[in-house]
Amino acid sequence: MKAETLLPLGKLDPGLRAMETPLNLNDVVAQAAIADAVGYHAVLMEETKDDPFQVLAMAAGATERVHVGTSVAIAFARSPYVTAQAAWTAQKISAGRFELGLGSQVRGHIRRRFGMEWHPPGPWMRDYVRAVKAIWQSWQTQKPLEFESKHYNLNLNVPLFTPAPIEYPAIPIQVAAVNPYMAKVAAEVADGVRLHPVCSPRYIEEVIVPAVTGVRHEKFEICLKPLIATAADEQTLRARKGIARERLAFYMSTPAYAGAFEVYGLGDLCADMAELSKAGQWHALEALVSDEIFDACVVVALYEDLAAIINERYGNLLQRIEVSIPVESAADKEQLVDVIKKIS
Repeated sequence: MKAETLLPLGKLDPGLRAMETPLNLNDVVAQAAIADAVGYHAVLMEETKDDPFQVLAMAAGATERVHVGTSVAIAFARSPYVTAQAAWTAQKISAGRFELGLGSQVRGHIRRRFGMEWHPPGPWMRDYVRAVKAIWQSWQTQKPLEFESKHYNLNLNVPLFTPAPIEYPAIPIQVAAVNPYMAKVAAEVADGVRLHPVCSPRYIEEVIVPAVTGVRHEKFEICLKPLIATAADEQTLRARKGIARERLAFYMSTPAYAGAFEVYGLGDLCADMAELSKAGQWHALEALVSDEIFDACVVVALYEDLAAIINERYGNLLQRIEVSIPVESAADKEQLVDVIKKIS
């Protein structure tokens, strides 16, 4: 597996809470340099409070080897042209090290946060990725743009607005997915699928892998940011297990993710938890997460055991995995190097 990390390196998942402090842009260069030095395959940026393309441009300028990528950028909030242009520029800045991760986001956010019309996401994403690729192909070959689908009709190239060909035109695309239909779409049109943390090893094996089998090409990659509770000592690990349980409870109460828990026969429980979440009864949710489902969905390990447990759980299922530990000292950095070497 290839090891990846999110910026800023070493931040802990805050569970249901917002992060105490926003991303400090002054730390991006130093954090990216650490990732470059310790052997990560890629540094990734989520689209939450900051624009990922701008932050990744900073990371790319501070590194030489590590890839940079979005994990994920919200596709449907942008036209395919806008996304194609942002990725094209990022690929030039990074000298061919950029990777485009795309996510659909849920209906409420697309309509009420971005002010866009909503369509069934699977077919829409298929058209979207194909449109982005058609735009890139037009720019690279300097041939007319001709792309027509249910959602997009693109056929206008104006020299003033048409980028020149680039040295590294093959920009990898990964599509975020939870359900098997979107995973199959990713296998049809993209280079990889970025699975949501709710996707347990059992769900990946029984649902996702069959969905992409026979559709995926040889180099197609299954990628995952699993729920991980890890620490240097048992006391700290107990606290981080609490954070992970809080996040798992939130995911189980989210209707869009309920399918990932059906393999455990927990559909009715997830529905009950959804009702509790609507009432704001967050602490009641945590009590409904059994130790059995927690152990199935969360990687729990001391730093020294983390790589071995990840390899045992995911070694035959994934090609890429997101993992990190806080780096606050030279010893932490050495520990992280060891984890990455044992995973990769």
